[in-house]
Amino acid sequence: MLEEYRSKRDFSRTREPAPTDGRAGGGSLRFVVQKHAARRLHYDFRLELDGVLKSWAVPKGPSADPKEKRLAVHVEDHPLEYATFEGVIAHGNYGGGQVIVWDTGAYSPDEGGRLSFGHKEESEERMRGDLEKGKLSFTLRGRKLKGSWTLVRTSRSPKEWLLIKHRDEHVDTERDLVDQDRSVQSGLTLEDLKEGRLPEPASPGVDLAALGAPGAFPARMKPMLARTADRPFSHPDWLFEPKLDGHRVLAFIQEGSVTLLSRNGHDLTTAVPMIVQELEAQPEGELVLDGELVALDSKGRPNFGLLQQTMHLEPRAADRPAEDVSLAYYPFDVLYVDGRDLRRAPLFQRKTVLGQVLIGGDHVRQVEYIDGEGKTFYRAASGLGLEGMVAKKRDSIYEPGRRSASWLKVKGVREQEFVIGGYTPGAGSRASTFGSLVVGYYDAGVLKYAGRVGSGFDARSLKALKTSLDAIAADANPFAPDPELDAAEAAWAQPLLVARVKFAEWTHTGRLRAPVFLGLRTDVDAMSVIRSVEETVTLAPATAPGDHPAQDVDDVPALLEQLSGRQDKLLLTVAGHRIGLTNLNKVLWPGADAGGPYTKRHLVRHYLETSHLLLPHLKDRPLTFTRYPNGIHEGSFYQKHSDRVFRSGAGRPEFVDTVRLYSSHNEGDGDFIMANNLPTLVWLAQLASIELHPWLSRVTQLPDAAHLPTTFTGSKEAIDASVLNYPDFIVFDLDPYIYSGREKSGDEPGLNRRAFSKTVEVARELKDILDQLSLSSFVKTSGKTGLHIYVPVLRQYDYPVTRSTCQLIGRFLMQHLPQDVTMEWTVNKRSGKIFLDHNQNVRTKNMASIYSLRPAANAPVSTPLRWEELDRVYPTDFTIETAPGRLREVGDLWAGIQAAKHDLRRLLEAAV
Repeated sequence: MLEEYRSKRDFSRTREPAPTDGRAGGGSLRFVVQKHAARRLHYDFRLELDGVLKSWAVPKGPSADPKEKRLAVHVEDHPLEYATFEGVIAHGNYGGGQVIVWDTGAYSPDEGGRLSFGHKEESEERMRGDLEKGKLSFTLRGRKLKGSWTLVRTSRSPKEWLLIKHRDEHVDTERDLVDQDRSVQSGLTLEDLKEGRLPEPASPGVDLAALGAPGAFPARMKPMLARTADRPFSHPDWLFEPKLDGHRVLAFIQEGSVTLLSRNGHDLTTAVPMIVQELEAQPEGELVLDGELVALDSKGRPNFGLLQQTMHLEPRAADRPAEDVSLAYYPFDVLYVDGRDLRRAPLFQRKTVLGQVLIGGDHVRQVEYIDGEGKTFYRAASGLGLEGMVAKKRDSIYEPGRRSASWLKVKGVREQEFVIGGYTPGAGSRASTFGSLVVGYYDAGVLKYAGRVGSGFDARSLKALKTSLDAIAADANPFAPDPELDAAEAAWAQPLLVARVKFAEWTHTGRLRAPVFLGLRTDVDAMSVIRSVEETVTLAPATAPGDHPAQDVDDVPALLEQLSGRQDKLLLTVAGHRIGLTNLNKVLWPGADAGGPYTKRHLVRHYLETSHLLLPHLKDRPLTFTRYPNGIHEGSFYQKHSDRVFRSGAGRPEFVDTVRLYSSHNEGDGDFIMANNLPTLVWLAQLASIELHPWLSRVTQLPDAAHLPTTFTGSKEAIDASVLNYPDFIVFDLDPYIYSGREKSGDEPGLNRRAFSKTVEVARELKDILDQLSLSSFVKTSGKTGLHIYVPVLRQYDYPVTRSTCQLIGRFLMQHLPQDVTMEWTVNKRSGKIFLDHNQNVRTKNMASIYSLRPAANAPVSTPLRWEELDRVYPTDFTIETAPGRLREVGDLWAGIQAAKHDLRRLLEAAV
């Protein structure tokens, strides 16, 4: 059936998927529309049928206006795998150009008004006959295309069809659908692809039959609950989601009927009609989702107070338009799909299924997550004003009703639910309401006193709570006897209401310190409220198949503890690998005015302490490292080829990753070392590698260079054409040639304040120029006398082009500051000026990494800076002693550098 598809493509030259023998599982039939900038722009409209994608090329794209009859040319069938294909088909191949997934979803034949969503065999049988007749009628449930459509074969040619919208509630005669130009899969446009921003490969589909056991549709279910972690963490075996500030809700969808149940089983279906409407339109016949119901404020952030107000509106007010009350349901898990119970499937596979089956909308949106980088994610979530994050083991099963250690919530502030057992009388302005709530939690069936909550109320909540508590007033004290609870002061209530409270900490006597009332939790059963105990995060080494055992940063303290003694030799076990350390007491940096001496032990400690920040900037980049086995004053040598490092015969440690590439210097291929993991970093420190110089380019293609080859061997031409010849950065190396007067004849200029002050002035002028060009810039100390400015760029152009771009901007800077800046290659012509070295933008050259130590007095560290602090700092502020404290305070200031990449195409085209 796919012979024509195969015959038109050479799969060694195109990234398009080769057909397989697999067929999709049950459920609904899928459709996809791909926007394709081939020789002529068109939209490929594809319908799943009999294990392939029946395909039509629609030159003008779909229209929601029934009067618009769009030509659709029937083309060859495509494999099902093509439904998620995005990227660039290299020119010279059939259909060369850019492709995005413009829309996707589920469809059902609808001839006669009968739908077959969730019943694939029945749908295929109906579609088969209609295709033969030359008239298809179907309903689409996509993100852009919705409602009923028809494809009709014309009498002119068997390949010419017309795509027409049927008249229904989804007709739109005012708006052109094709104005929506972004991919529903990656969010990219065709222009993005042309400029080098390429999507990550789509996750492969999951076969439901292999993933979940057959089972009856569950009428209700208790949600799985998370424990509380004591701190954020990173680990490759975990994934991380935002903790949304709302109500936990399970959604039960069966043949278009929707039921929404809260955590304690309350039916919320009638309270959120706009969400129910979008869930009713989901393509799968049977679906159970777990997620969070939230109310969004004007900035799009979840607001629990707004949710409380909305959920307590009069029934008629709950139907207000979305712009009045912005409610949204965020599913993060799928537990049941079309007869298959997925609760025992691994979480990461359930996430894949959720992405396949859920069609998002204005009020239903899938929760996004990231793998591994929990600490970075937590900082980002906190910066956005979110409540915190939830960490989940990738392979965790779903355990209904259980509070599992496989899910851990990490909150920005301490908070939990407490049972309200009464209140104390109010005074002054609160004389008619109450002074504070008396709250507690259950322990072995007994309500224990936790403290009084007297703040966080407004006039409305005071009055409403007083009314609610009076309605459930009780004569008896519901709490267990407690010496700190003055029963004479309180008015008691039946322990039925649950309050959400934030607080500073628990006191040593088990009381809340500085509690603040946040709202009532109507979705939580009072008897389920227990004291939340923070779990100490202890993580096993990662177990991802095919990877080196990973060392989480939380294991580093144990390694540092082993280094705290004075032994000269030590055997460390790092991520399961034994690494022998020797000569730990050897002085590498002799004592100087500001500190020292510093030994090899200090060197190892530094790279351990900075590893969680340093390794992401070294990963996948060939590395040159400078070894100083006898200290910074006793000679050094560069190394990068692994064969020279391993000549001793011990062989390459299994944890050290290398890349084989052609070297013009050696006129042949050689293995280059990369620092991709913590064991390699410790091993490099054992070799007394003080300086680490990674390439500006890397061996991996994603996310912006999937079109570039990864063949690095055999010839200069091969590596020149490869991804390693396309850097991630343009670097501006500012080196002051302003002498202090203390240098000996022939010496390079030494560090002095006049020189560094002038370097800062030049750097600021350079930043102004880069800002005018709309280029983000990141600054760091060189670790010696100057500054390094990095501009992240998309990998569209090779080193010669980025070098020329740096040279062009440098000459413009030199015109602005002719007395202060030079690009002279002759050293004696640089005197008194700041030298801008554009020749650092060459593949064979590289700069000291951020957080790299340098071979100078006091063991300086090349340190990222904020631009606004440039006038207040001096290179000697950042040393082997001070760097750890600085990094704990500010974190990685360059964490977002790869996300700030720029498109050079427009800049260069404007310059021509």
